[in-house]
Amino acid sequence: MKIEFLYPNQCSLFGDSGNIKYLKQCLPDAEFINTEFHDVPAFASGKVDMIYMGASTENNQEKVIKHLIPYREQLKNAMDSGNVMLFTGNAQEVLFKHIENEDGTKVDGLGLLDFHAKRRLFNRYNSLILAKFMEHDLIGFKTQFTMVYGDNSECSFAKVERGIGINEESKLDGIHVNNFIGTSIIGPILVMNPYFTEYLMGLLGVENPSCAFREDTIKAYNQRLHEFQTCAKLH
Repeated sequence: MKIEFLYPNQCSLFGDSGNIKYLKQCLPDAEFINTEFHDVPAFASGKVDMIYMGASTENNQEKVIKHLIPYREQLKNAMDSGNVMLFTGNAQEVLFKHIENEDGTKVDGLGLLDFHAKRRLFNRYNSLILAKFMEHDLIGFKTQFTMVYGDNSECSFAKVERGIGINEESKLDGIHVNNFIGTSIIGPILVMNPYFTEYLMGLLGVENPSCAFREDTIKAYNQRLHEFQTCAKLH
């Protein structure tokens, strides 16, 4: 099993590299590949089972787009063929049609998803998030300078119960197409949500998936879930 981490030195804001560190504990026999700007992505030169990318600064986000442009079709093929893909924070935005700056100028994205993002660099949004993915409760955080726009009513990742979805008018978070999941929920999301981690492990072909440190992780998850459900104030 091969898992590719795109741009670990640039796309690891908010501790999201913890997702890969945890997966290494969950999948000790898997091969993990770090891809940097000077590398040809592994998904472009051979099959990988999962592609992961975390949040980055706006400047690095634009560098990522430029680096991935030559590999757009290979990335599209990976998405269309059902490769497991998890993009957290603002990583999913590189796949959008464009990202709009506050002055109205636009940064073209890869155009693989029919969405766009709007930056508001002097108005960061922060909140706790309580959401539902399939039968599982999801917990995490949002801290972002962008809002996402487009119709995800048929392809959302999670239904938000406390907090916001892709923007402040939405209760539907993220994008779920085939086995691609893009979400602005951070945490790291895999560390905080053991059942979701096991869901991903199942997508990767693991029979009877059991996440690392399962007893302790589920205990911590249940405690946080109770706190998120009973918290008097959420943004």
